Amino acid sequence: MAFSQMQKISAFCFLLCIVIISPQAEAAISCNTVYSKLMPCLSYLMGGSNKSAAPAGCCSGIQSLYTAASTTTDRQGVCSCLKSGAASLGNSIDTSKAATLLSKCGVTVPYKISPDIDCSKVQ
Repeated sequence: MAFSQMQKISAFCFLLCIVIISPQAEAAISCNTVYSKLMPCLSYLMGGSNKSAAPAGCCSGIQSLYTAASTTTDRQGVCSCLKSGAASLGNSIDTSKAATLLSKCGVTVPYKISPDIDCSKVQ
């Protein structure tokens, strides 16, 4: 499904608003940081890309967050930010692409990525 330029601009503006008004996570990694690192993933996750591989900027952002989230509190905070950000975008996110994105970027986590994840159980 192709997204119009207006839809892409609207999605970007929406994410920007989330970044500006979102409460900060208690973890050392803020939601602002999470969203800015993953901004290059947005078009891929919204189905705008027909490529099977994730954009390079997306993977570098994921790997950077993975490295930075060194404590359980950090990982739970990142999870909460991602969960609230994805919920804000509603059905715009392709959940099957989201579920496989980490492995496509060479990152492995011991839990399943899904909209139903309980972030308090992320270790």
